[in-house]
Amino acid sequence: MSLRLQIILLVLLAIGMMVVINMVRKRVLELKYVLAWMFADIVLVLLVLFPGLIKAITRLLGIQSSMNMIFFLGFLLSLVIIFTLTVALSKVTSSVRRMSQTIALLEKELKEEIEITEEGC
Repeated sequence: MSLRLQIILLVLLAIGMMVVINMVRKRVLELKYVLAWMFADIVLVLLVLFPGLIKAITRLLGIQSSMNMIFFLGFLLSLVIIFTLTVALSKVTSSVRRMSQTIALLEKELKEEIEITEEGC
């Protein structure tokens, strides 16, 4: 990998990290959902800084070419991010379910109280 390409990739990764951190700072994104993206960015920075690392991992895992290893790592990072988002979605779904059940119970109680008051008049 040429030095010019390494510098361009590092600048792009730094800009991406700054955008994510700024969004967390402005509370557009929550930190717990961004951790997977930050982890992916750090891994990519390490691979750009140490291009020999990808070759070593490729040989260690017995993968035929470095390009296949890059695609494999991209696939793994995608799975980590998808899993993180799935966990977040499950928590939100559970919270919405509990909230809608609570609202339904409160509406039922309110209707019962209104019926009791109307009968008393």
